[in-house]
Amino acid sequence: MANPGQFLLQRKSMYRDPQKQKIGREILERYTGSAPAEFSPYIILTNFNRYLDVFRERHGGIRTEGSVISAHHCPDKHVSMIDLKIGSPSAALIIECLSTIEPQAVLFLGMCGGLHRSLKVGDFILPTAAIRDEGVSHHFIPSQVPSLPTFKIQKFVSQVIVERGLDYRTGVVHTTDYRFWEFDEKFKQQLYEERAIAIDMECSALFSVGFVSKVAIGALLLVSDLPLKSRGIKTKASSRKVFEKYTQLHIDVGIESIIGIQKRGEHIRHYRW
Repeated sequence: MANPGQFLLQRKSMYRDPQKQKIGREILERYTGSAPAEFSPYIILTNFNRYLDVFRERHGGIRTEGSVISAHHCPDKHVSMIDLKIGSPSAALIIECLSTIEPQAVLFLGMCGGLHRSLKVGDFILPTAAIRDEGVSHHFIPSQVPSLPTFKIQKFVSQVIVERGLDYRTGVVHTTDYRFWEFDEKFKQQLYEERAIAIDMECSALFSVGFVSKVAIGALLLVSDLPLKSRGIKTKASSRKVFEKYTQLHIDVGIESIIGIQKRGEHIRHYRW
C-alpha cells in the first residue's frame, strides 16, 4: 500500500491543481500587468528594469507594469522579458505562475558575485548546478535533490557565446537569501570550502521550482562584483559601470540564445516527467 505522504510534493505541483492554476494565472496578470495571452512562449527573466529598457530600445514592443513586476513583450521576436525583482521567493513565485502558460523555454539573465580568484568583472558564467542555501525551494522538493538547470538551454547559450568569439566559465553557484554575508567570516569560510564559482540570490529557486513545475529553464550570469577580494564588494558607482559596460552584450547574448532555441526546433526538455 502506498505511503499517504508519498505523493505530497506531486500534489502540491501547479500543473496537478486546476484551482491553483487559476489563481496562478490571476497572480501573473495582477503582478505583471499582462494577461496570460500576452506572454510569448519564450521568456527572459532579469532582476533589473534597465534590462527591460534596453530590450525595448533594441527590439520595440509593449511594456506593462503590474502591482509588483514589470514585463515587456516583443511579438516580432516571440520573446517576453520579465523583471522579477530580487530574491528566491520572487524567483519561485514567477516560475510557478509562468508554468500556467506552459512556456517553451525560460532564460534567466542575472548578475552574481564572482568567488573564484581567476574571475573578473564582466565574465560570463553558465551554472551547472546551484547550492540550495535559500528558504523556498525546500517547500517544493526534498533537500537532498540537486538544483540543476535544463541542460539543452545551457547548451544553446554556450554555443551562442562561442560563436560570438567570447568566453565563459562553468561551475556551481551558491544561492543564498543571506544579504550582507560579505561581513560574516564564518560564512565566507564556508564558501571557500564549497569551491563554488559564484554566489547569487535566485538560481537554485529557479532551477528547483522549474523542475517541479515542468518549466525548462537555464541561466546566464554576469559577474558584477568580486566580494571576496579587497574592495571587491559592489557599490553604487561600480554597479553603474557594470550596467554601462556589459548590459547590452548580456541582453544580446540572451536574445540570440532564446531565438536560437526557437529556430533550431529541438525539444528542450531532456528528461521524461
